[in-house]
Amino acid sequence: MKEQYHKWYSQQLSQDIEMLVFGDRGYPVLLFPTSKGRYHENKDFNLIESAAWFINEGLVKIYCIDSIDSLSWYNKDISPADRVRNHMWYDQMLYQELAPWAMQETGQAKVCVAGCSFGGYHAANFAFKHPDRVSHLFSMSGAFDIRDQLDGFFNEDAYYNNPVDFLRHATDPALWQLKIILGTSDQDICKESNLILSAILNGKGISHWLDVRPNAVHDWSVWREMFPHYLSQI
Repeated sequence: MKEQYHKWYSQQLSQDIEMLVFGDRGYPVLLFPTSKGRYHENKDFNLIESAAWFINEGLVKIYCIDSIDSLSWYNKDISPADRVRNHMWYDQMLYQELAPWAMQETGQAKVCVAGCSFGGYHAANFAFKHPDRVSHLFSMSGAFDIRDQLDGFFNEDAYYNNPVDFLRHATDPALWQLKIILGTSDQDICKESNLILSAILNGKGISHWLDVRPNAVHDWSVWREMFPHYLSQI
């Protein structure tokens, strides 16, 4: 399996950002880590290994981007407004830098976004904000309401980074073209979050698959089963 390490200075973040890329061709998949996770987390927990066949066959090229959660949503040393603002710069890095990079490398007009747990939030937030850049959304045990990270604070910027709020009123026609999978399980601590988001999507007539796995929990072993299954839907 071809693996490449990249580090570059992000103009949007005004800092260095790191990434691992797996594969040399195929559909681009931006894969986010879990809460405060690093760019190598999905490799360390063998999520990449679970997708090895798709990578080696040239069907997908996976971009494992770093998070800045410790500087944004989980940074209790700064104000909630600054947490949101830091995330917005991260979002612009994804939109202005990473997604175009992946699209150019693979010759595709859009990208797939995916993530487990809090990575599912990142994937969903980016997909619903920027359906002009995204074709597929695969969330595995994601949670989609960011209010718990804001200590009661909420403003317009927070609204537009909280999928369960802004999605209800979104009207971009590209949203109805998204291929969406919400993966969860019957014992998942984030199951309710997925049921709520599924209900919002149903209310808007946006097609999606709510995949509730039986006898399973919020864990990497479940996500390693989900991920290759979902990649087969591209």
